[in-house]
Amino acid sequence: MAAKILDGKSLAAAVRAGVKQSVAALAARGIRPGLAVILAGDDPASRVYVRNKTRACEETGVRSTQFEYEASVREKELLERVATLNADPAVHGILVQLPLPEHIDAERVLEAVSPRKDVDGFHPSNLGALLAGRPKVVPCTPAGVMRLIEHAGIPLAGRRAVVLGRSAIVGKPLALLLLQKDATVAICHSKSKDIEMETKQADILIAAVGRPKLVGAAMVKPGACVIDVGVNRLADGSLAGDVDFNAVKDIAGWITPVPGGVGPMTIAMLLENCLKAAST
Repeated sequence: MAAKILDGKSLAAAVRAGVKQSVAALAARGIRPGLAVILAGDDPASRVYVRNKTRACEETGVRSTQFEYEASVREKELLERVATLNADPAVHGILVQLPLPEHIDAERVLEAVSPRKDVDGFHPSNLGALLAGRPKVVPCTPAGVMRLIEHAGIPLAGRRAVVLGRSAIVGKPLALLLLQKDATVAICHSKSKDIEMETKQADILIAAVGRPKLVGAAMVKPGACVIDVGVNRLADGSLAGDVDFNAVKDIAGWITPVPGGVGPMTIAMLLENCLKAAST
C-alpha cells in the first residue's frame, strides 16, 4: 500500500489563515507584527526563500522589511544593522538569512540578535531553553516537522525515531523535540557506523543531511513515517529531497514530498514565531 502523503502545503495554508486572523486581532489593538529580513550576498536559493517568506508576510498582514547587502559587506555593518533593529519597537522579529558570505562570522551575527526577536530560534539562549525543556522560540523547520507529525496523528511516545543530520538548525533541535514527546531518539551523522541498521529500526525517520536521494528503500522500515527535510537542486534543474521518494513511497506508512512537504511548514512556523513575538 502506498504511503499517506503528509501535505505540508495544505497544512501550512491553514496555519497562515490562523496567523492572518490573529494579526487582524492584534491590529485592532494597534499592533502590527513586523519582520525584518537581512540578506547578504547573491545566493540564488536564499533569494527564493526570502521571496517566499515576503509573500507569506503579505498574505497574513505581517509587515516585512528587507535589508539587502552585497557579498562584500563588512561584518561590522551587519552587526550595526542588527543593533538598530533590536532597538526598533516596530520590529518584532529579525531574520538573518543563511548562508552569509564566507568572511562573515555567522554565529556572531546570529548571537547579536535579541533573543526576544530571534524568530528563527537560533540564538544560544533559545536553543538552551529548548534543551532545558522550556522552549521559548523553536527553530522553524523542526517546529514544522513536529506540526506535520502531530497533525497526522502519528504516535511518538515509546516509538523509535532516527534523525539523519546533527545540525544546530534542524537535527539537534528535532531530536530534543522528539525526546520531549517521549520518543526514543538516535542521531546519525557522517561518522556513524552502519546507518542502514539504524534507519531500518526507525518508526520515525527524518532525513536532514543535504544529500539527494540518500535514503532508499532498503533503509526504511515498512510502515515508518519518513520526513524529508532536504531540498537539493539536481543537474537537470529539478528538485529532490534526501529521500528517494519513488522508491520509498510504497514501503513507508507516511511520507513528505519535495517540494510541498516540510518547506511550506518552515515558513508557516516563522510567521507563528513572529506573531508570538509581537504578542508578548
